[in-house]
Amino acid sequence: MISEKLSKGMNDQIKNELESYYLYLSMASYFHSKSLDGMAHWMRCQAHEEMVHAMKFFDHLVDRGAQVALQDLKQIKIDWESPMEAWKDAYAHEQKISSNINDLTAVARENRDFPSEPLLNWFLDEQIEEEANASKIVDQMEMAGNDRSAVFMIDRELGARPYPTGSPLDPAAVKAA
Repeated sequence: MISEKLSKGMNDQIKNELESYYLYLSMASYFHSKSLDGMAHWMRCQAHEEMVHAMKFFDHLVDRGAQVALQDLKQIKIDWESPMEAWKDAYAHEQKISSNINDLTAVARENRDFPSEPLLNWFLDEQIEEEANASKIVDQMEMAGNDRSAVFMIDRELGARPYPTGSPLDPAAVKAA
């Protein structure tokens, strides 16, 4: 049986992941408004991942016989002063999510909830990747500075990220539906 404290923490993490989804869609909208469609594309792909992350916690709670209690979401931010600020916010956000996952892992270990460890270990590994990706883009944007051609090269590179098959955030899938 999953402890009440861990169940609450996982319900909170569902909210965090869904707010991440909202944040990355907001960033996608911002980048589209700046004609940085490659960056917008990357954020749409990232938003898809965050929804999947929320559902991993959702399904874990369901499978363990715990109540899923969906919570109100807050819009974290909708506008940025620059693309660099958006990327720095994305990196800081991933660090916050990593901290949340670390806290959940500590609760699971404190409660000797061994069935939650595979899920949480997956998230611990995932957050290493998430932080590394965001940090790398921040580093590249810092190197690009005010060089617009370098920013456009980064934008083009980020636009090559593949959508997960069937993603509702893929404009081609939406048009085909």
